[in-house]
Amino acid sequence: MEKASTEEALELPSLPLPLPTIPSNVKLESLKPPKYSIVSRREVGTSGRKISLLANHFKVSVNAPDAVFYQYTVTVLSEDSRVVESKRIGRKLVDKLYQTYSSELAGKRFAYDGEKSLYTVGPLPQNKFEFTIVLEDSFAKWSPDADGGPAETGKRTKRSFQSKTYKVELSYSAKIPLKSISLALKGVQSDDSTQDALRVLDIILRQQAADRGCLLVRQSFFQDDSRNYVDLGGGVLGLRGFHSSFRPTQGGLSLNMDVSTTMILRPGPVFEFLKQNLNLNDERFWLKARRMLKNMRIKTRHRNMEFKITGLSEKPCCELFFPMKVKNGGCGEVRTVEITVYEYFTKHCGIELTYSADMPCLDVGKPKRPNYLPLELCSLVSLQRYTKALTTNQRATLVERSRQKPRERIQILTDALKNNKFNENPVLSACEISIGRQLTEVEGRILETPRLKVGNHEDCIPRNGRWNYNNKRFLDPKKIERWIAVNFSARCDLSQISRDLISCARNKGIEMERPHTLIEEERHQAAKAGPAARVEAMFDQIIAKLPGPPEFILCVLPVRKNSDIYGPWKKKCLCDMGIATQCISPGKINDQYLTNVLLKINSKLGGINSLLEIEKPSILPLLKDTPTLILGMDVSHGSPGRSDVPSIAAVVGSLHWPLISRYRASVRTQSPKMEMIEALYKPSPDGKVDDGIIRELLVDFYKTSGNRKPKQIIIFRDGVSESQFNQVLNIELEQIIKSYQFLGESDVPKFTVVVAQKNHHTKLFQANAPENVPPGTVVDTKIVHPRNYDFYMSAHAGMIGTSRPAHYHVLLDEIGFSPNDLQNLIHCLSYVYQRSTAAVSIVAPICYAHLAAYQMGQFLKLDELSETSSGNVTSTGSILVPDLPRLKKNVASTMFFC
Repeated sequence: MEKASTEEALELPSLPLPLPTIPSNVKLESLKPPKYSIVSRREVGTSGRKISLLANHFKVSVNAPDAVFYQYTVTVLSEDSRVVESKRIGRKLVDKLYQTYSSELAGKRFAYDGEKSLYTVGPLPQNKFEFTIVLEDSFAKWSPDADGGPAETGKRTKRSFQSKTYKVELSYSAKIPLKSISLALKGVQSDDSTQDALRVLDIILRQQAADRGCLLVRQSFFQDDSRNYVDLGGGVLGLRGFHSSFRPTQGGLSLNMDVSTTMILRPGPVFEFLKQNLNLNDERFWLKARRMLKNMRIKTRHRNMEFKITGLSEKPCCELFFPMKVKNGGCGEVRTVEITVYEYFTKHCGIELTYSADMPCLDVGKPKRPNYLPLELCSLVSLQRYTKALTTNQRATLVERSRQKPRERIQILTDALKNNKFNENPVLSACEISIGRQLTEVEGRILETPRLKVGNHEDCIPRNGRWNYNNKRFLDPKKIERWIAVNFSARCDLSQISRDLISCARNKGIEMERPHTLIEEERHQAAKAGPAARVEAMFDQIIAKLPGPPEFILCVLPVRKNSDIYGPWKKKCLCDMGIATQCISPGKINDQYLTNVLLKINSKLGGINSLLEIEKPSILPLLKDTPTLILGMDVSHGSPGRSDVPSIAAVVGSLHWPLISRYRASVRTQSPKMEMIEALYKPSPDGKVDDGIIRELLVDFYKTSGNRKPKQIIIFRDGVSESQFNQVLNIELEQIIKSYQFLGESDVPKFTVVVAQKNHHTKLFQANAPENVPPGTVVDTKIVHPRNYDFYMSAHAGMIGTSRPAHYHVLLDEIGFSPNDLQNLIHCLSYVYQRSTAAVSIVAPICYAHLAAYQMGQFLKLDELSETSSGNVTSTGSILVPDLPRLKKNVASTMFFC
């Protein structure tokens, strides 16, 4: 059975969320004061069976609530009075400052954010300070023999020192009262001062981790300990650490602590890293190496100094000349000679180079002043983050090796809290803050499992969040008459696969005729071409063998994931030909595998695999009598470090009201890393046409719902942080309203807006059992926000590792759901995911939006975009965003993304 969701065996630190952004089509001058404000919690849910739980929130006691943090701005100047921005230098300087000038600072301990802010409990003796700090970098110096000849390889003198002088200025900036947190805990409106105070508390713990030499990644810290390593191959290690953040909750201030994982480079020779990641026989080896190595930090063997890689030399080491000044005999005259980098290191430094002569050198200098180093003298330094996307195998290894059962995770967290000795932190002690060592006890509720309707008027009752189609039929199976199968892989028997699929389909109620034709293999020459050419050649064969377009094409790909044929194939079928298609790459073929394939095929062709019992006839509270559109919204971004790759925004909308199981998608590209959706409302320059996302969804809802317009709209928004909630309400919602009004409607629907977050660190555990919490578990007390309307729900069954609940935030509720009705609706929407026979961990509309964004994103050749984005930049410096090709009309309104 296909897994509906991956259990959270792995905790990756959250990627940096984009700064609050405003879509380019929204004019600043047109922004009015906020129309909507985030709603407060009115009451809590009561439905379901009670269950005792633990949460990874540790109680924080504040015994000096009147303490005040003083913020000071840190400015670092070099000897020539230029401002220094380097974070690495900043921490070293502030550490040295405390060691050198503690008495001038009245012995006060402080917390530094690594950039421009430093915090103390109570004021420093002065509002402004200027300090002079000298930093010394030591390195091993190579020297010639006494007779002036080359030094012996490996022979070193005593350590020498290079010192640099900096000026550090501290200037008073602001007061941040700790009292603002206690006000927020009482339900008083949170303001910026509350967030500032919480941020200071987080920085205090980060400072403590920095003092221990940990790698800091946002609110997580990682210690360099081989026991925490997971070898992922390719010179990449997974490093386990911990996330920590202070959070205001109904139960008081708490420290949310969780296991976290980041990726680092395996320390060691640079060339070994390249060999593990690249093919030595690839003619583009060094071009790819240049991109891969850029900005990595290395340490040199001959001088033990650190550098950042800026590039590779164009010429090999033995042909790379540079001018060197040498003394001419004993007369003291200095002359300049041209010498290769290879000669310099072998003859003048006495270093034996065994394999670098014919390879490029690493450039660790500046654009106008290169500094070249032979590859074999350079090693990658430790605790250096690897920010590129993991391969499929690396990710699978990380998940497999990082799994932790609930009880194991509890033990790891309680041990970490004890070992990190937060209660001995001098800054926390100064404001009398202490952290408990026990997980928070909280009462949850297990909601009743929704019942499903399948074929032959049968009921299907999920157990532990799962069900199957053994001896059952799909509710609305589609007849498949003209279809074909094609094979891009020579490893399987297409005839046998077709026969097995037909047999399984008939058992599930699908009348599936024999395929019109089977294309068992590609033409010989085509198999050697690029992906797009292979797809075109395959369609040449299809057109030659068929009298007309098929209803459906089954496509066998050579690899299961990340096949380079997938994107061009989907684009050709959906955009150029308007044909539904299902791609497979079968390993072991059995009835369960074929059933999962048929779930997707039937959905794409307009069939329905199952419905909720409460859907038809509808008895859904507040939905059954009022036409209601459900939207799922998501934005997917390019891999970390790919600022040239456009983001993909997808919105799915429900069809056939009062059903909540059928959807269609609308997808657009937008500016890279833009989190707010730009194209919800997109009027033409003359104002006569709206080519936005929402219009398509409104029109199709109207056509499929008996010519009814939605009077209510429920929005499920994925992927935004709390700092962006107001933008969802007052920019995105405003665009949706404008699109609705553009269709000539004066009455605006009622809205309910819910943000769903998976990227958080709260975990729930059963208090009296070692297993994950049961599916349907919901928590809306104690660990939730003291004022805002939020709750946690684990709709899915966590079979592996420790499951992560979805965190739902209700921003607006004009429809007027009771907590019970809204929580049950969200629970039900986790059971309508047509691709699967298991409840999903977050509502299906969001899952569909994510699928649609991913699939249509494959239409663009994203991996071939320039790493520097130089080919995609306009004269004004903005990045050109390519449009997605539009789907053919006959597939645009289908669940093509299933």
